[in-house]
Amino acid sequence: MKTNLHPTDYRPVVFSDDVAGFAFLTQSTAQTKETIKWEDGNEYPLVKVHISSASHPFFTGEEKIIDTEGRVDRYKAKFAAAEARKVALANKAKKAKVSKAKKAER
Repeated sequence: MKTNLHPTDYRPVVFSDDVAGFAFLTQSTAQTKETIKWEDGNEYPLVKVHISSASHPFFTGEEKIIDTEGRVDRYKAKFAAAEARKVALANKAKKAKVSKAKKAER
């Protein structure tokens, strides 16, 4: 195994999601110049995050499927058109077979 591969400068760091008003203290190697005074009275490095479990739609139960571009409708239309082409080709083949049989009878 390679030596000195993993970081060794783990320290307590506060991660803060300002949108949700949520922050938590954990061990990390994340580098930052900002600090914050935590609930225990100590000052810790602060890392601001855009999304956390408090604001992510999956974890908050607010997840909605938004079909902004009509993907489902396009999917259904694509396969409906494919089925219509299949039926049209089958009818065309059937007509060709019937007309070929009529010509053979003559």
